[in-house]
Amino acid sequence: MNFQQGNLYHIYNQGNNRQKIFFNRRNYLYFIEKIKIHVVPFSDVIAWCLMPNHFHLMVEVKETIRPSITNNMERASNTTPKTKSLTFNTSIGIMLRSYTRAINLQENRTGSLFREETKAICLNQIQDKSPTWFSVAGGTIINIDSPDLQYPNTCYKYIHDNPVKAGMVKEAADWEFSSHGEIYGNREPKLVEIESIKNLELF
Repeated sequence: MNFQQGNLYHIYNQGNNRQKIFFNRRNYLYFIEKIKIHVVPFSDVIAWCLMPNHFHLMVEVKETIRPSITNNMERASNTTPKTKSLTFNTSIGIMLRSYTRAINLQENRTGSLFREETKAICLNQIQDKSPTWFSVAGGTIINIDSPDLQYPNTCYKYIHDNPVKAGMVKEAADWEFSSHGEIYGNREPKLVEIESIKNLELF
């Protein structure tokens, strides 16, 4: 993943061999907390959706690198905490590894939970992409039929419609684990930055 400050990205990954990554409601809520810790410091979350075996994040990158406090052992041996650089890429990797460890413990399993490569598609630098521009292992494709439809708008709608297309719910608003209810419903925002969404004219 190659992030650039100021750009919009669609970040996604799915369970290894399409296996489940969320086994109960607590898992979804735990992953949301992980996003707050590892994604929000680097970006404004525009849209998100967690599905039983995959996740989608649409973010506007604010920073690609941040200072990070050293680990507890190093802090205990020094009076002044040391800092080191942490990239957005690295932070996402830490998030997925940490979540995997928790699920492996819960499910009494070992090995990788997610596919090896997390994808990040830049949504405002896609001049070299064909109309069928987005593909996920497993066959999900976004096809732009009209040149009037912008890629960010299409991705934004696609993320929210994911549970409906998968047959999980009848209406996007009915799926608890997406940003749809935060933006259009009565749920208090967990992750999204409403002002950024308005500025992008996505609703």
